[in-house]
Amino acid sequence: MPKGRTLEPRSKALARQETISAYLFLLPSLLFFITFVIVPMFMCIFNSFFDYTSTSFSFTGFDNYIRMWKDPVFIKALKNTVLIVIVSVPAVMIFSLWVASAIYKMNSFALSFYRCIFYLPVVTGSVAVTVVWKWMFNKYTGVFNYVLGTTGVIDQNISWLGDERFAIWCIILILFTTSIGQPIVLYVSALGNVDKTLVEAAQVDGATDMQTFWKIKWPSIMPTTLYVIVITTINSFQCFALIELLTSGGPNDSTQTIMYYIYYVVFKLDQFGYGNAMGVILAIIIAIFSAIQFKFGSQK
Repeated sequence: MPKGRTLEPRSKALARQETISAYLFLLPSLLFFITFVIVPMFMCIFNSFFDYTSTSFSFTGFDNYIRMWKDPVFIKALKNTVLIVIVSVPAVMIFSLWVASAIYKMNSFALSFYRCIFYLPVVTGSVAVTVVWKWMFNKYTGVFNYVLGTTGVIDQNISWLGDERFAIWCIILILFTTSIGQPIVLYVSALGNVDKTLVEAAQVDGATDMQTFWKIKWPSIMPTTLYVIVITTINSFQCFALIELLTSGGPNDSTQTIMYYIYYVVFKLDQFGYGNAMGVILAIIIAIFSAIQFKFGSQK
C-alpha cells in the first residue's frame, strides 16, 4: 500500500509533464492556426455586416447578404462554380481510379514513370501550365485549331476562350488535367494495400474482375475516395488562378466564379464588406458539400 501511494502521485506528475510537453510542441502550430485561420475567419464574418470600403465603415446588418442574391453577376458566378464542381469532381475521381487500376500492377519502373507523368502538372507552376494552355487555345496559332482545321472538323478557327459556348469548358478541361495527379498517386497506393488474400479467394470462387472490384477493392479504397472527392470539391470551389490568367471572368461573365468575383469586388471595386459576405456564403456552401460527402462516404 505505501508503494502504491507513492507511485500514484509520481505517475500523475509524469502524465502531467508529458501533457505539458505535448502542448508546448503544438504551441507554434496552434498560434499560427489561430493567427492566420481562426482570427481572419471571425474578422470576415464580422466585416460582412458592414459597408466596409477604404473610405467608410458603417454597420448595415444583412444588407450585403440580401444584395448578394439580387446580384446577377454573383448568381452567374454561383452557377458556373457549381457546374465546375459537378463536372470536374466525378471526372477526376473516375479517370484517376481508372488510370490507377491500369498501372498499379506494373513493375516498379513503369509505375514510377506513369506516376511521374501524371503528377508533373501538379508540381509545375500554375502560371507556366496556364501559359501553355493559353497558347494551345489561341485562335490563330493554337494547337487545337490547327489539328481540328487540318482534319476538317472545323472550317474556321474558334476563339476558345473568347466564346461563351466554349470558355467555361476550357477552364474545366484545364482544371481536370491539373487535378488528377494526386488522386492517381493516392489510388495506386490504396489499390496496392488491398488485402490480396481476399482478392485471390474471390477469384478462386469464380468472381469476375468487375465483381472483385466492386465487392472487395471498392470498399477497401473508400476512405481514399472520400478524401479525393472532398479535396477536389474544395479545390474546384476555389478555382481562381485559371480565371485570372486566362479570361478574367469573361466573356460576358461566362467564366465568372465565386472566388474570382470575390477578388474582383474586394480589390478592384473596393467593397470589402460585400466581398466578405460572399466569402462567408462560399465557406458555408463548401461545408455543406463536404458534410454531404462525409455522410454518404462513411456509410458502409
